[in-house]
Amino acid sequence: MTPRRVLRRLSAAGVALVLLAPMTAAVAQAKGPAQTKGPAQTRQPNVPVIAWGSCGTDPKLKPFQCASVEVPTDYDNPRGATTTIALTRLPAADPAHKVGTLFTNPGGPGGSGVDFVQQAAQVAYTPELRAKFDILGFDPRGVGHSDPVTCYPTAAEEAKATAGMPPFPVGAKEERQFIVDAAKLAAHCQTTSPDRLAHFSTANVARDMDLLRQAVGDAKLTYAGYSYGTYLGATYAKLFPNNVRALVLDGTLSPEWYSGSNGDKNPVGVRLKQGEGASDTYEQFLAECKKAGANCALNQLGDPKTVVESTFARLKTHPVDVPMPDGSTVKVTYALAVAITFSNLYDPAGFAGLAEMWAQLANPNQAKAKSAAKAPRTLIEWNRRKEEYTTSFGTVLQPCIEAKQSGRPLAYPAYAAAADRRAPHFGSYRAWVGVQCEFFGLKDTDAFLGPWPNKVKQPVLVFGTRHDPATPYEATRPYADLWPDARMVTVEGWGHTTLLKSACADRITTEYLVDLKAPADGSTCNQDRKPFDPLPTGKKALNLLPR
Repeated sequence: MTPRRVLRRLSAAGVALVLLAPMTAAVAQAKGPAQTKGPAQTRQPNVPVIAWGSCGTDPKLKPFQCASVEVPTDYDNPRGATTTIALTRLPAADPAHKVGTLFTNPGGPGGSGVDFVQQAAQVAYTPELRAKFDILGFDPRGVGHSDPVTCYPTAAEEAKATAGMPPFPVGAKEERQFIVDAAKLAAHCQTTSPDRLAHFSTANVARDMDLLRQAVGDAKLTYAGYSYGTYLGATYAKLFPNNVRALVLDGTLSPEWYSGSNGDKNPVGVRLKQGEGASDTYEQFLAECKKAGANCALNQLGDPKTVVESTFARLKTHPVDVPMPDGSTVKVTYALAVAITFSNLYDPAGFAGLAEMWAQLANPNQAKAKSAAKAPRTLIEWNRRKEEYTTSFGTVLQPCIEAKQSGRPLAYPAYAAAADRRAPHFGSYRAWVGVQCEFFGLKDTDAFLGPWPNKVKQPVLVFGTRHDPATPYEATRPYADLWPDARMVTVEGWGHTTLLKSACADRITTEYLVDLKAPADGSTCNQDRKPFDPLPTGKKALNLLPR
C-alpha cells in the first residue's frame, strides 16, 4: 500500500512505480556497490538506539510498538544533519525462541511500512512466522510518518493545485494541459523540499535499513519486500552483499527497467510494462467472469468483454455521475474507469466487485437512478480512499531523483499512443505516470543504478504471479538471474504479489524465513480460490499494498 489521495490525483490509483529522473549510471558507478557511501568516507554513522514505546490510544494498535530514530541525511557526512525515520514492530509471540527481526517494505515507492505492518502483519504472516520474528515496518526517508518530502506548503494548497487533474489525459487539449501541470508540479517540489529530495534515493533507504538492522541487533538482514520493495532488496544486495541472511522478493520490479540501465530510452512508465501486465490481467478478468456464470454480474448483460469494451467507448464522450453514500458524486470518465479497473486487478478477490461496477456503468440510466446506498462497492472504496489524504506528492517522487528519464516530455502523447496500441486502455494510462519527472533538475548523486548482478551467497526466495498487472511475470526470471542462488516460485493465478492469496506460498515463505529451507528453483504454487468464488462469510478483500 498509504498516501492514496495524492497518488490518485496524479495517476488515479496506479501502483506508484511510475516516475523517473535524471540520474546517470556513471555517477552511480563512481560510488561503487560495496561501499556505504563515497570512497572518501572514513567515519561511520552512529547506530541509532531504538526506544520502543506505545503507538497511541487506539485499541487496534495495542499489539504494536512504535519509535522513531535519526539517521544521516547524507552518508557522505555521516555525523552531520539527520533525518527522522518512523518505525513500528509487532513483537515476536515466542520471544524465548526468537530468530530475529523481519524487515518489510510494501512497495510504492512511497508506501508506508508503518501502516503496512499495523494493518497487515497479523494476517499476512503465519502464526509460526509471527512467533519467531519481530515484524518491523519503517516509513522510508521522505515518506509518511518519517520526515516527508512535500511539494506545497500545506495540504490545502496542494489540494487546490491538483483539483480537477485527470488520472491521465485523453485528447490533445488534455495532453497539453497535463504536461504544463507536470512542469508546475516539478517546480513546486524542487522549491519546497530540495534538501530532502537530494538524498531521497533507494540507495539511501538501503543504507538506512542497514543501520536499523544493526540497531535491532541482527548480524544479518532478514527481509520481505513487495513490488518496489524488491528493487530496494536488489539495491541492498549491491551495497551490502555480505549482510544478507534471507530475502523474500515478491512481485519483482526489474531494476534494469526501473533505473533505465538496460539502455531503453522510453519513459519509466513505458519501460515497466505495466500497461502490458494490466492488459493481460484485464483479459483474464473478463475470461474468468465469463466462466463464473451467475457469480459475475456482467454475464447478465451478455458477453463480458463486449459489455465492458462498449462501455469504455461510451465513457469517452458520455461520463456517468454516480451518487455516493456521503452525499458526493463521482463522475466516472473513461480515464477514471481505466484507473479504477487497473487498481482492482491487484487482487482476484476484488474481481466480483469490479464486475458489479461495470454492470452498473453499462446501463447509465440505471447507474444515475441508483440510490447512493446501492452505489458500486468499488466506487465507494475509491471515494473513501480519496478522503484519507494526509501526505503529498513527495511520497511518490523517488524515481524522479534516481532513474533515467526520456528527456522528451513533449513526446509523451506519442509514447502513450504507441503503448496503447500494444495494451489498449492501460498502455496510455501507465505511459503518462512519469511525465512530472521529466522536468526535475534535482538528483541524488548517491543513487545506485547498476550493474545489477550481485554477489549474495545465501539463497534468496523470488515469487512471481502468472497474471500480475503491476509487476509483469515476464520480469521474474530475469530478476532471479541477477542472484547467484535465487529460488524462483511461480504462483499460478492473478493479482499483485502473493499476500493473502496462496497458502502454498505462505508455507514456503515461513519455512524459508524461519529455517532457511529454500524450495527448488522453478517450484510452483496455486492460489487458494478462483477469482469469482464467493468469499467466506464475514470476510472481505483486503488491500494491503499501495496502488
